[in-house]
Amino acid sequence: MPINIPKLLPAREILEKENIFIMDDERAVSQDIRPLNILILNLMPEKEKAETQILRLLGNTPLQVNVKFLKTISYESTHTSKQHLEQFYTTFSNVHHQKFDGMIITGAPVELLEFNQVKYWTELTEIMEWTKTNITSTLHICWGAQAALFYHYGIGKFELPRKCSGIYAHRIFEQNEILLRGFDDHFYAPHSRYTDVSIDAINNHPELKLLAASDDAGPLLIASKDRKHVMITGHLEYDSDTLAQEYKRDLNKGLKIHIPENYFPNNDPSQPPVNRWRSHGHLFFSNWLNYYVYQETPYIWE
Repeated sequence: MPINIPKLLPAREILEKENIFIMDDERAVSQDIRPLNILILNLMPEKEKAETQILRLLGNTPLQVNVKFLKTISYESTHTSKQHLEQFYTTFSNVHHQKFDGMIITGAPVELLEFNQVKYWTELTEIMEWTKTNITSTLHICWGAQAALFYHYGIGKFELPRKCSGIYAHRIFEQNEILLRGFDDHFYAPHSRYTDVSIDAINNHPELKLLAASDDAGPLLIASKDRKHVMITGHLEYDSDTLAQEYKRDLNKGLKIHIPENYFPNNDPSQPPVNRWRSHGHLFFSNWLNYYVYQETPYIWE
């Protein structure tokens, strides 16, 4: 899918080198088609890395996508330059009157806080409430998934004995689910979090269905039966070395952290990790855009 992103966005150069199909406004307006409009609330501290990872996966299907990045006003990022945020991001007050075909709400390193202790929680709940009427389907990632499960469905999170970090095998519970079309019966996905949600709570909720889970890492993919909300507790968008970078960062902070499981060859951090989730990451985002967004969204929003 060609993605229409600003010429000066740092992710653009990286994606062009990877031959991701990118177009600018001049090329986009010359195509007589209705593009998908996707809003991304990027809560990750290193926003430029998250931009590249997500845009890479949105650029892998045949339709045109317009992307707009959203930032919070109740908390200002300390890891991304103010200039970058002012140039490429907007605020909710500027888009709340609009409707979007899809939305992505990323994770954030705040999972050990209670939801109401997060500085931008009130703002986030306002946005999540707005998605009910203004977004065809919203994809929530990691902490964003836990926030959605709590706000929309009353399912809380709990702290794990130690950080869930590594690459884990998952099995599918809904073989005919179109969001998983093309998936292997068992597939791998990265996890990186200190908290989890209850599989029983998900299975017992009448509005939700558990799509995939791991014996070691718990639930991975959850969807609402009306396809309005998709929650993924892991990170299919991660680069090959993202967990390695997180591991080194935590070591440098002096944290008692274990080596990411099933990640480094021979469990040796000096060896480069092997990516075992790339194809399913592309497939998952492609399926979400096609079946939950494109096939469901109206041609003209009223």
